[in-house]
Amino acid sequence: MTERSLQITYRKGRPFAAYLYLSRGTSQKSARTEASPDGLLVVDYAADGSPIGVEITAPEAVTLERLNMVLRDLGQPPLSKHEFKPLTAA
Repeated sequence: MTERSLQITYRKGRPFAAYLYLSRGTSQKSARTEASPDGLLVVDYAADGSPIGVEITAPEAVTLERLNMVLRDLGQPPLSKHEFKPLTAA
């Protein structure tokens, strides 16, 4: 089992993209994706339909509240301000 973690990719010292890995089995892989209407968030699902991660395509445009709405809809615990801070720190 892997724990939830946030991975951020930087370009020229600024967040370029990010991926929020959700708690999941180590063997689970993405079987399908579903993008938000504006394309800012993309949810990856395992073959069994469980969410395994959220891609954040434009970190500067996504708020903690917006991300937490998606997590709530997925049945996941909200991200804390502390966990979200690396996206806003640069």
